[in-house]
Amino acid sequence: MQKIKNIIFDYGNVIFEIDFRIAQNALAQLGIPDVDTFFGHKGHNNLFDLLETGAITTAEFRDGIRSAAQKNGLSDQEIDAAWNSLLIGVEPQTQEVLLQVKENYRTFLLSNTNQIHFDYIMQYLQDEFQVPDNSHLFEKAYYSHEMKLRKPHVEIFQQVLQENNLDPAETLFIDDSPQHLVGAKAAGLHTLLMTEKPAHLGSFLKNNGINF
Repeated sequence: MQKIKNIIFDYGNVIFEIDFRIAQNALAQLGIPDVDTFFGHKGHNNLFDLLETGAITTAEFRDGIRSAAQKNGLSDQEIDAAWNSLLIGVEPQTQEVLLQVKENYRTFLLSNTNQIHFDYIMQYLQDEFQVPDNSHLFEKAYYSHEMKLRKPHVEIFQQVLQENNLDPAETLFIDDSPQHLVGAKAAGLHTLLMTEKPAHLGSFLKNNGINF
């Protein structure tokens, strides 16, 4: 890692802990059949991709959930609560690690997310840490629903590289999803699969040669 000057971090289960199983259970309780296929870590219904790339509105997403559950009476609040249930939180020490890393590297956030999760997380950060967003932790934060692109498509990595004049040979991408690393490698990035809980980000980085 001696030649690494830039680090691009994923958010979910790299920084902010999430649990897909909780959301699966919540969606099943709404009436979604075969929820493992409908929403899983390694594959899911196209409805979620469309939401994460901003191709559909939050209202259209909620209607898609109602259709899948065959329950037109589901409220927006019930759907949002089930969808947001996977969002656990972020530890204070994890944010401290990111601030320390930022002193020695150019750091960026690249997250597949959506407007419903984004709004929830921003409110969570305000409530828990009295900060408006993640901007203080990174040089720049990128969110898929704003970019109209999502990982693992190579174009999303190329955009981050080009906008910030980053040399891919000097740039590391860290994600907990192996399929997302494929697109990063295609863009010429070094990659690292997150194998620890977000609370252990600091030791994970040091064990993999990132010094801060």
